[in-house]
Amino acid sequence: MNVPGTIRKLDETLVNRIAAGEVIQRPANAIKELLENSLDAKSTNIQITVKSGGLKMLQIQDDGCGIRKEDLEIVCERFTTSKLTQFEDLSSIATFGFRGEALASISHVAHLTITTKTSNDQCAYKAMYEDGKLKAPPKPCAGNQGTQITAEDLFYNVSTRRKALKNPSEEHARIADVVSRYAIHNPRVGFSLKKLGENLAEIRTKANSTHVDNIKCIFGNSVARELLEVECVEDGLKFKLHGFISNANFSTKKQIFLLFINHRLVDSTGLRRALDSVYSLYLPKGAHPFAYLSLELDPRNVDVNVHPTKHEVHFLHEDSIIEKVKQAIEAKLSGANTSRVFQTQVKVPAISENIKPVERTTTTAPSHLVRTDSGAQKLDKFFNLVSSPASSCSPASQPKSSSSSSSQTNKRKIRLTSVLTLRKAIEDDEHKELRRILGNMTFVGCVDTTRALLQHEKSLFLCNTKKLAEEMFYQIMLYEFGNLGEIRFTSQLPLAKLCKLGLDSPLAGWTDDEAGKKDGYSKQVEELLVSKAPMLKDYFSIDIDEEGNLKTIPLLLENYAPDLGGLPWYIVQLACEVNWDDEKECFQSFCRETAKFYSKIATNNIENEAKENDWKWTTEHVLYSTLRSCFIPPRRYAEDGTILQIANLPDLYKVFERC
Repeated sequence: MNVPGTIRKLDETLVNRIAAGEVIQRPANAIKELLENSLDAKSTNIQITVKSGGLKMLQIQDDGCGIRKEDLEIVCERFTTSKLTQFEDLSSIATFGFRGEALASISHVAHLTITTKTSNDQCAYKAMYEDGKLKAPPKPCAGNQGTQITAEDLFYNVSTRRKALKNPSEEHARIADVVSRYAIHNPRVGFSLKKLGENLAEIRTKANSTHVDNIKCIFGNSVARELLEVECVEDGLKFKLHGFISNANFSTKKQIFLLFINHRLVDSTGLRRALDSVYSLYLPKGAHPFAYLSLELDPRNVDVNVHPTKHEVHFLHEDSIIEKVKQAIEAKLSGANTSRVFQTQVKVPAISENIKPVERTTTTAPSHLVRTDSGAQKLDKFFNLVSSPASSCSPASQPKSSSSSSSQTNKRKIRLTSVLTLRKAIEDDEHKELRRILGNMTFVGCVDTTRALLQHEKSLFLCNTKKLAEEMFYQIMLYEFGNLGEIRFTSQLPLAKLCKLGLDSPLAGWTDDEAGKKDGYSKQVEELLVSKAPMLKDYFSIDIDEEGNLKTIPLLLENYAPDLGGLPWYIVQLACEVNWDDEKECFQSFCRETAKFYSKIATNNIENEAKENDWKWTTEHVLYSTLRSCFIPPRRYAEDGTILQIANLPDLYKVFERC
């Protein structure tokens, strides 16, 4: 038969060690408890030193109020505290500690030494503890005001726990995580963390700094420059929110979530989920944001006495408060719904060449080394192609430019309000980051007739050549308004025939049954453009004679002519899409249609390799050369993929270093 076991009262030392294992689960928990004691002591500078991830030794020194000599005898006994006198005080607790278990727990699983000095003491006192009791009376010694606590051989008497914590590097990383979180939340206090025997601190923040400064110091500028400040005050629920969250430009594989409730470092699964649900609309799958949130609630609504580690708290109206926090974050993100930001800038009319080259040092890291000779490696080199000479961009089959167009010595000044307004609209819509990218870019090569690769510093960009060229020609039309050169045709081109060819295009949507209507419409187009001939000649260098023959079109760039296969459709568009009744809209729509016509590069259907090299040479040395020197990129180009970053050298290094 089964005999019941005898119930015995456990030895007090054994009880204390079991309880200590709940409060101090690993070195990071000990550091957290000691940090909170230092903050409760109103310290302005806290220094942490560790050895072997805190298992061999962890030491924390502060400049707080210190511990009275009279209290040293009982300071390491369980349930001794200066922060709580009765249970009702929990409803308004304003300090981190309140149970009086931290030092007692550490003394039961480590060799503990306390050196402390108050402002009233003539000297410091040093005391050593074991199992919560003084090993000997406190001894006077030299020391500064504040307290230094040293715990050595953590878990020396709990072999199973010590074996489970066999990775010092992992424990050190956990300690660094705790210190960094408290440093960000307490910018008025200076923090430092270093390994024993090393001169340089791993974490160092200055006293009386700011939240953003400490985030930048710990997590780097890549996080700090993408921060949005979020605030919310709700009188009904009696809570106040303040914090910093990352915008859509930043993401990380592992969520960085710092949560403080009434200045206590805690975690909340509900808030984590709410944060992920908000950012799921802005970040790709598997990406997470950075978030530091500080919630201040009515102390009477918070229960901090949930777990010995004080890592969990319960509070009233939890679902409602989480929903309010979620709404505040959503409002902040939607109000700052920016595109991906490129760290760069670009160029346009009459801008002085004052772009300074990036200074390079001899100690550049391999992941930051980029080519400096733009002729050293081109995309075409890998396909055994040879670039055409400059003269090849003007083959005999192309129209000839007039001699007067190449040298305009007397450029007339345009004072038309409509033109000046359109120019100002371009300048107001400038994207400075993209402007610097194009102004300092290195041309890599053409992907095809509509796309090209550019390098800027350590990044590679895929550019939509057609969109860039269209906007560039539109700007040239406005900034060279009334001063354009001309391309003269060797034989005159009847407008009516050109229009009829344009109507035969599938783009027009006319059928063969409407041939008679085409003739009539073509005649109307001819009459319209002939009636506008003086203005077209004066402002846009388009010469149309009285018989309706097209003699010239504008020369927008030297060594560049548009694809004349699109000329018939261009004539049709001038009649259909240009608003001839309003001056501003007329100039704007006319320049837009002309820019569309000129943006298509003449490739002659690429019948042979020489002609293929012609358009590639033109793309690099004419179009992108002009984009580099005189172009104002609009803001929409950073959002619609016209200029898209596809690779970054440091990120590529990270990928290949893992291989």
